[in-house]
Amino acid sequence: MVEMGEPAPMAVRDIERILDVARDLAKPRDLHTLLSDIVDAVREVLDAERGSVFLHDSATGELYTTVATGTGEIRVPPGRGIAGECAQTRAVINVPDCYEDPRFDRSFDTRTGYRTRSLLAVPLIGHDDALVGVMQVLNRRGGPFRPEDQRVATALAAQCAVALQRHRLLAEMVEKEKMRRELEVAREIQMCFLPRQIPEISGYEITGWSRPADLTGGDVFDAVRAGDDRVVLLLGDATGHGVGPALSVTQVRSMLRMAIRLDADLDATARHINDQLSADLTDNRFVTVFLAVLDASTHRMRYHAAGQAPILHLDGATGDCQALGSTTMPMGLLDGLPKGKAVEVEFGPGDVFAVLTDGIYEREGPDGDMLGTDRVVDLLREYRDRPIGALADAIVDAADRFGAGAPQADDMTILLIRRRPA
Repeated sequence: MVEMGEPAPMAVRDIERILDVARDLAKPRDLHTLLSDIVDAVREVLDAERGSVFLHDSATGELYTTVATGTGEIRVPPGRGIAGECAQTRAVINVPDCYEDPRFDRSFDTRTGYRTRSLLAVPLIGHDDALVGVMQVLNRRGGPFRPEDQRVATALAAQCAVALQRHRLLAEMVEKEKMRRELEVAREIQMCFLPRQIPEISGYEITGWSRPADLTGGDVFDAVRAGDDRVVLLLGDATGHGVGPALSVTQVRSMLRMAIRLDADLDATARHINDQLSADLTDNRFVTVFLAVLDASTHRMRYHAAGQAPILHLDGATGDCQALGSTTMPMGLLDGLPKGKAVEVEFGPGDVFAVLTDGIYEREGPDGDMLGTDRVVDLLREYRDRPIGALADAIVDAADRFGAGAPQADDMTILLIRRRPA
């Protein structure tokens, strides 16, 4: 019992101060300010000269601090020194005379001219039992740190750990939201590179469709008029999906448009695009490309399929379908594209030419089975007398239904060409 008029026990004042610190640490602030406030609060409560908060780097196991009174950044290898041992054992370490303790590293004192007499190291353990860091307090003014100081420091450490975890989570959320907004802008820009309107070519229907697996994707298609009866067609699929592949296929589309402006022929265009990609892409990156010129006056189409296959050619009269292979290797793998000869096909009345990226063919169902070529061929036959847009919609719908609501694993893109029936 405490008699009337007697000063309140130290424990009560400590609890009140700890609560004040907890309320203070709940305020929003940047990490540097938060760490400085933690150090100041701990020094004040424990009447110590200096303090520091070491954060735990989960990737390297190191402890590091950018806020330590009287010094600059310090990095501690795993298990080294008193702070390292505190992190490993997750136990409070109270050293009354640092120069008598072999674990103490005197190099910091030697470098700064400061003399550390006593030290209290307390682990910062988060609410999920994860190690957040180590709080270290130096030189209590009244002598070595006492057992009651350890209890106060442990309570403060719990509040500090929660504050640091909260700050880290908020920072990650802000960064993710920033990245999401930037990716949405990138998606808008990328979608602008898809043709807003397919050129109308007498006697033909052409359509394209694309949907990335992420906010940005590694697929592209294009259709550019190159005269009254000619159209240049492109479908590209870069390895992977996301920002990097999106830049690659956007580069292919831009180079194609430039080649058309310069009136370059099909073979030269394919060669120059490949050589530029080879110079720009890393060794493990490439782009499969379908590049063609359709001449409606002759009903012939010449194309290169650089790693892009299968390409489906449906006979409008018989319903027979050929699955054509690639004509050369993917672009960007090797400077000087092997001279695969451009293939020429002839369109008969009602013929359909379908170029799809592997995101369509490899769309997985719940049992792990893939949509595959045969199902797409069945749709080509079923819709061969329907408008080309209806066929594209049917392929997309079939892929989505086959996936049964599972997340899309790869970008999906379609390019369809149909000669109108006579």
